[in-house]
Amino acid sequence: MKTFKNIIVFVLISAFILGLSGCSGSKQTEGQKDQKVESPKKLVIYTGRDPEVYNPVIDKFVEKYPEYKGNVQVLQMGAQEILERIRAEKENPQCDFWWGGTQDALETATREGLLEPYKASFDSAIPLEYKDKNGYWYGEIVLPEVIEYNSDALKPEDLPKDWDDLLDSKWKDKIIIRNVAPSGTMRTIFAAMIYRQMKATGDVEKGFEWLKKLDANTKEYAANPTDMHLKLARQEGLISLWNLQDVLLQKYVKHMPLDFAIPESGVPMLVDGVAIVKNAKNVDGAKKFMEVLFEPDTQLMLSEKVFQIPTRSDLPKEKMPEWLKNLNLKAMDIDWEVLNKNVAAWIQRWEQEVKGKGKK
Repeated sequence: MKTFKNIIVFVLISAFILGLSGCSGSKQTEGQKDQKVESPKKLVIYTGRDPEVYNPVIDKFVEKYPEYKGNVQVLQMGAQEILERIRAEKENPQCDFWWGGTQDALETATREGLLEPYKASFDSAIPLEYKDKNGYWYGEIVLPEVIEYNSDALKPEDLPKDWDDLLDSKWKDKIIIRNVAPSGTMRTIFAAMIYRQMKATGDVEKGFEWLKKLDANTKEYAANPTDMHLKLARQEGLISLWNLQDVLLQKYVKHMPLDFAIPESGVPMLVDGVAIVKNAKNVDGAKKFMEVLFEPDTQLMLSEKVFQIPTRSDLPKEKMPEWLKNLNLKAMDIDWEVLNKNVAAWIQRWEQEVKGKGKK
């Protein structure tokens, strides 16, 4: 009898303890429900920029918004490749922020409804010719397109003085060019060469004849900029066409034997910009990143360290780096509306009718 009573007491005590545990657990769950548990923020950036350019900006962004530490993903590719990828992902965007697009690519994306409009805080500091009037994209920098060369193999006096000098037979198999179609830089340079001949002669065919002669002197079309620079550094070729910023990065940051020459008749001044992808998963993060990128301190830092020519018109001239103050550039006279309208068709025709056929 005593044993039976002991068992009953034990069961009652156990039930009481379990009840307390249940109450305690229930209160904890309710408390957890009251707390908003947010998943880590993630920002996906597609960019044509080098790590030397984007890493310092990401560091500044994470410092200001620490919730993004370890949650910024960067995919590096050519400007045209970015456009094609964003276009392919239209129904399910994987990118939030597009960093490094040509004016042609950004305007194409705007027309196709791929971009999210945003009136940034710095809007008034960007000249009209460097932005979309409705805020679909902003030009961040201006990229002069120049002649790149191996500075160990060539002396300044031996260099082509102007674009037409590239067609001289002395440069046969000494020119290496970045594969044109995936590259915003090369598409702009080649379209500018066609436009230049068309403006001088009134005949677009003269532009394609010019490119065919250049093709005859071209040894190779490198798959990407890294391959192009390495081949030039190894003297597999001696000359190329590329943007000034990247040439200076190769020379001063990566210490490669590469330098630039400015053609006498003028250079295409490419606007290189940024945009937010429509229906991006993190539009808010993309807006915050854009604001950090365009902060005056950020733009001055990038100009000093990675040779950017900013589009902001309100940066103090006395704070601009010496290399930029002493740069003597003459812009090629280009009707960008005409060029941007025709570049896709021109490059497609070049691929089909000119590439690899100049030597035949």
